[in-house]
This record gives sequence, structure tokens and C-alpha cells, in this order.
Amino acid sequence: MNRAAGVALALCAGLGVAVQARINGALAQRLGDGIAAATISFGTGLVLLLVGAFWMRPGLAKVRLALRDGSLRAWQCLGGACGAFLVATQGLTVPALGVAVFTVAVVAGQSASSLAVDRLGLVPGGKRAVTVNRALGAILCVVAVFIAVSGRLGDARALGLALLPLLAGIGIAWQQGVNGLVRQAAGSVWPATLINFIVGTSALLPVLLIIVAVRGIPGSLPSDFWLYLGGPIGITFIAIAAALVRHVGVLLLGLGTIAGQIIGALIIDTFFPVAARPGPATFVGALIALAAVALASRPPRTTSAS
Repeated sequence: MNRAAGVALALCAGLGVAVQARINGALAQRLGDGIAAATISFGTGLVLLLVGAFWMRPGLAKVRLALRDGSLRAWQCLGGACGAFLVATQGLTVPALGVAVFTVAVVAGQSASSLAVDRLGLVPGGKRAVTVNRALGAILCVVAVFIAVSGRLGDARALGLALLPLLAGIGIAWQQGVNGLVRQAAGSVWPATLINFIVGTSALLPVLLIIVAVRGIPGSLPSDFWLYLGGPIGITFIAIAAALVRHVGVLLLGLGTIAGQIIGALIIDTFFPVAARPGPATFVGALIALAAVALASRPPRTTSAS
């Protein structure tokens, strides 16, 4: 798979993440509980994947073998915990921040941590050099974030809430890297995706049980079917990411999904806002982020590995 095709797929996955953020934010509003919304999102995805678990047995057996012989470490199967945190932050912060501000906060963490994950070799194929294009692309993404949120720098509450998706963005890069390793061990994206959802749901359920014990059961489940599409969208995103990371690396995968997230977030917040509509600064930041993706996607001039 060439770079252009890989980044295009990553962009489509990013569009899905923006839609998922809007859906889970709306579900959290209906339920009055972000953790409950996140658990439902992960739980529905897990149920769908369990339907196909029988056909995933060969891949799951390969993962068990890799864990037994040490070629795959147990902690490398825990990427779903970072996904659970991301989905939880969607429900907790999107209703207050809007999808666009949520997305650019995720971008800041994701673009910076992607460099570290690639450099440390926490991806299939080992370490990837931090080339000038990759570094400048990541820096431009961070600049884009500050420009996009410049209109809300005086809102202390919004900036405080933005720290949660910022941390979630840091975790996304690690999640994409280790999920790629699980995919490599399994020989298929689907066992890796199933393990991701098992871990994520297992991380969310105890938190939800504590909340229920303290505050009681959240509001009744809404009847709108679209509020339950977060799980299927998450399956698609995780599967695409696990398949692509070995071809393009975490940074390019991250920057491609970032571009998709920003484009999707601007469209959603413009036509279906949950908070303030995006202003000119947000659109300028989005354009800079897209330029960063184009820059980081360029192959190095030398023949050395990137």
C-alpha cells in the first residue's frame, strides 16, 4: 500500500471519529452520564465483534502463542484502555466544548506522542526515524491547535475540560502502535479489534458500577437508533488503524486521522452544533493541520528508511 492510499484511508477513519464524538456526546447528554455513554458505545461494539468470534479463533490462537513465547507482551494488548478513555472523554467534554475544540485538543496530544511512539519502535516494523518532514508536520499540527482554540483562551472552564481529550490524544498514538503489534501477531485486524474492545469494555464497566452505586442508575435509554452507532464506528476505526500502522507508521496514521477529524468536526459543529459554532480561527487552524499532513506525508529525499 502506498503512502497516499494509506493517508486517504486514515482521513476517512478520522471523519468517523468526529462523527463518533458527536454521537457519544449526544448520548451522554440524554443519559446524563458520560461514562454510561462510553460503556454503551464500547459494549455495543464488543457484542457485534463477539458474533464473529468463532471465525477469529485462528488469529486469537496465534495471539496466545505469541504471548506464550514472548514475541508479544501482555501490556501490548492493553491498547483498548486508551480507547476507552478517549470515548469517555467524548461523553464528558463534547457537550460543553463542541466537537471542533474537542478534536483539536486530541490533536495536540496525538501529534506529539506519535513521534515518540514511532521513534521508540512501538509499531510493527520497528523504529522509524524522526525526519524533518515528520517533525515539522507534528509541530504545525500543534500550532494549528492553538490557532483553532485561540478564541476560547479566556474560558478557564473550557481549557480545563480540554485537558481530558489532550491526555486521550497522547494515549491514541500508543494504542495505535500496540494494536498494530497485536494485529501482526494475529495475522488479521479482527482479533486485534476484538481484544481492543474486550479491554476497553472491561476498563469502563467497574467505573460505571461505582458511579451507579454512588449516584444511581443513569437516565432511561433513548430510542433514537443513531445514538448507538458509536460502537460500530469505533470498530471501523480500530480495524483501519490496526491494518494501516505497519504501512505508514504511527505519525502518518495519526496525522491522516487528525485531518479527517478536523474536517469532520468543522462540518458537524457548523451544521449540527452542540456548543459555539467554529469561528474563523478554527477554520485557519484546520487548514494548517491539513498542510501539516501533506508535509509529513512527503517521502524523505534520501533513500534511508523513514
